[in-house]
Amino acid sequence: MSAKKGGKGIGGTAGKGSSGRGARDLRVKVKTARGRKLSSTLWLERQLNDPYVKRARAEGFRGRAAFKILELDEKFNFLVPGARIVDLGCAPGGWCQVAVPRVNALGEMSGKPVGTVLGVDLQEVEPIAGAEIHQLDFLEDGADDKVKAWLGGRADVVMSDMAAASSGHKQTDHLRIVALCEAAAELAFDVLEEGGTFVAKVLAGGAENALQAKLKRAFRKVVNVKPPASRADSSEKFVVAQGFRGRPE
Repeated sequence: MSAKKGGKGIGGTAGKGSSGRGARDLRVKVKTARGRKLSSTLWLERQLNDPYVKRARAEGFRGRAAFKILELDEKFNFLVPGARIVDLGCAPGGWCQVAVPRVNALGEMSGKPVGTVLGVDLQEVEPIAGAEIHQLDFLEDGADDKVKAWLGGRADVVMSDMAAASSGHKQTDHLRIVALCEAAAELAFDVLEEGGTFVAKVLAGGAENALQAKLKRAFRKVVNVKPPASRADSSEKFVVAQGFRGRPE
C-alpha cells in the first residue's frame, strides 16, 4: 500500500526545514476513519512504518515473518543444501520461500545436494516454486505417515510459525499456542531423522515449561530465541531444538 502525503486518511508529518533538528519526519500517520476501530488504525500504522514489511515487499516475500526464519537460520544453520524440510501451517508461504534456495530445492547450486521443502496447511496456499504444498490438518490420524510418504523418508527439519486466532485474552492465547506447539512437536517426534531440528513459535507465559522439558529429553540442544524480526512488543519467542535423539519416554 502506498501512502500519499496529504491524502484522505493517510498523510505525512512535515518537518520544520532542512537543517538537523528540523529534519523531515517520514513516519506515516494514519487517521481513524469512520467505522474503523482504533485497533485497526494502529495496526495499519504499524504495518506502514514497519521496516520488515517494507523489506518483504521489496524482496518478494509473502510476509515479514520470512525474516524470522531467515534470522534463526543465520544463527543456527539448519537450512542446508540437501535438507528435507517440513513447514507446518505454512500459509502464506514466507518460510517456504526462505527455505527453497537455502536447501537447494531447485537445484540451482552446482555441486550441492538438492533438498526438499514440504509445506502443509489447513487452507489452500498459492504455489511456490521449489516447494511442494499440501492442504492437510496435521492433527488428523495418519498425518505423520502422509508427510513421510510425500518426503520419501524422514525430515531433517520440522518448523512451525503457527499461532491460534487471537481471543483477546493473553493467557488463553498463550495456552492455545503452546498446545499447537506441543502438537507440532509430537509430529516432529514421528517424522524427524536422527540429529534433526525442530523450530516453533511459542508465547512466553509459563505454560511452555512442560514442552521445554519434553524437548530437552528428545534433543541434545534446546534454546529459546527472540529474533530481531520479532516485534519488541510481542511476547512471541522461538524454541530451536537440535540433535534429535528419538521420541522421549
